Amino acid sequence: MSRDYTTRYYPVYLDLGEKLAVVVGGGAVAARKIRTLVEYGARVVVVAPEVVDELEQMATEGLVEIQRRGYVRGDLDQAFLVVCATDSEETNRAVYDEAQQRGCLVNVVDVPELCNFIVPSIVRRGQLQLAISTGGAAPTVAKRLRRHVEDHVGQEWGPYIELLGEVRTLVMERVPGGELVRKPIFEAIGASDLLERIRAGVHPSAEDVYAEFVGGDQA
Repeated sequence: MSRDYTTRYYPVYLDLGEKLAVVVGGGAVAARKIRTLVEYGARVVVVAPEVVDELEQMATEGLVEIQRRGYVRGDLDQAFLVVCATDSEETNRAVYDEAQQRGCLVNVVDVPELCNFIVPSIVRRGQLQLAISTGGAAPTVAKRLRRHVEDHVGQEWGPYIELLGEVRTLVMERVPGGELVRKPIFEAIGASDLLERIRAGVHPSAEDVYAEFVGGDQA
């Protein structure tokens, strides 16, 4: 079966905090996927007869749980998300079939027809996340675009977005009148040179920005 690359994937960001992610496979590819899942707060169970040293260390640190055996049906019970990274077509198909039956999100690495979601290339700058996908048609192009974005979206975007979030909270708490009143404030801040100031090493507080664009009479 070949993937129809006209498939239109719905882009969405998932909250994986404390949700069960089952990863079948314990090699280098699985480890790379697991690092990301742990970083995003998932509760990861690894099912594999053998695992690479990195996963052994993660297990020692309590970051993952390892079931040291091959996959058996039932391993996906209560899983929210499933990743399968094995060289066995039989195992890949079995994991996919069980995941589909249980209604899990499932990605069999490098087998697009055995996936109901795909993982984009990600650029992170603090709370800012940029996801790049070619729908599985050209992963190397997605990675090249990711490097391009990394070169042009600097680390200053992290504190910039964090500051905007803090200012937004102050505006929502202090400025009455709803969207008609608040939207022009947000637009003025967004159109200002605040990002350039942060890039230059100036780091105003949320209160400073609030005073500059709203004034003290709204507090």
